[in-house]
Amino acid sequence: MQQAVLQHFPAVQATYTFTLRDRHLYFTRQVFDRLARSTAEFGKIALSKEERVWLEKACPYFKPSYLDYLEAYRFKPEQLHLRFESIPEDVEKNNRHDSSARGLITINVTGPWLETILWEVPLMACLSEVYFTTVDTDWDYAGQGDIAYRKAATLLKKGCVFSEFGTRRRRSAKTQEIVMEALLRAAHDHPGEGKVNGTSNVHFAMRFNAMPVGTIAHEWFMGIGALKGYDNANGTSLKLWEETYPDALLIALTDTFSTEAFFKDFLANRHFAEHWTGLRQDSGDPYVFAPRAKEVYEQLGLDYTKKTIIFSDALDVEKALQLKKQCDRLGFRCSFGIGTSLTNDFKKKSSGGTEKSKALNMVIKLSSVEGKPAVKISDEITKNTGDTATVRYVKELFDIPITDKDETVS
Repeated sequence: MQQAVLQHFPAVQATYTFTLRDRHLYFTRQVFDRLARSTAEFGKIALSKEERVWLEKACPYFKPSYLDYLEAYRFKPEQLHLRFESIPEDVEKNNRHDSSARGLITINVTGPWLETILWEVPLMACLSEVYFTTVDTDWDYAGQGDIAYRKAATLLKKGCVFSEFGTRRRRSAKTQEIVMEALLRAAHDHPGEGKVNGTSNVHFAMRFNAMPVGTIAHEWFMGIGALKGYDNANGTSLKLWEETYPDALLIALTDTFSTEAFFKDFLANRHFAEHWTGLRQDSGDPYVFAPRAKEVYEQLGLDYTKKTIIFSDALDVEKALQLKKQCDRLGFRCSFGIGTSLTNDFKKKSSGGTEKSKALNMVIKLSSVEGKPAVKISDEITKNTGDTATVRYVKELFDIPITDKDETVS
């Protein structure tokens, strides 16, 4: 996406906002202080010569001009704005800078979209690791490799193609390293129809000689909707993406403004349905998606059996297996992007392995471009994101029912 922004929107200003969906969870002052110290070091991160050479080979769709930009790119910590807001009963503790003071952490990123686009993933990964090594330490790494291996082996034996998508909400970098090693070991031990397709973490892709994989994220559609108008945001987003990637990375994310709104644009422009290689399902009922996609392709007179659906919404092994059965029955190709279930699947050590140690339920989303609100209308009603008035406007635009839930947007 950064390369696409470099081509189309190099001067656009953007803001990002953090949301913790766990309404009853609080951080501590110690977590905030550690997060602030860690993110202050981001400016030291740089693409090495070796990494650039590897990217040129692994990602031939990156232009030399973009790789030049990426090599020169540095995070600017001044773009990150952190604030700790203590809960009323811990205000005095916070005033004394007591590390045990509880509260909420506010995170905002502001600056050129071209630069700020890279903050989201490492910020979330950093916060998760700080939290799970500071506050919630009732867990350990025992058996993590075996757990990931068994999951991968089960999927592979059933012919599933899947990728590791777990960087943002991983428990730690060490966890992801353990998981990647286990997935690739399982792939080696179980050759056949199934396949570990790769990882969305480019560092680990290089380290383990795996494929770097991914698709467009919601923010591309959100930003273009805010800039160009929401009425044809899906079509405009696909058109501009094609101008950057005419023959690669053509998996369309469908649910930024609801999947039905996306399919209306799809049906109105046969070229997109014909040229793009598939669709990604990321919210709502996944079992409704493939039959509906089949209807859409058939309405356009296209052979849907040559298209791929990537499922990526809160997947675990059982859900992936059921979706694979459905797609096989329908004739769709399918693959799976599995994140938290791989890189943050832990039990509380104190429970003897019987009680789940929950991952943080959090997001960082694009909230505005050029001062205009950017919103997301998920197929899952509790996942609407952005300015409440704009959410309601976009819902009315696409004839999406407005409910009481829309008064509280997260």
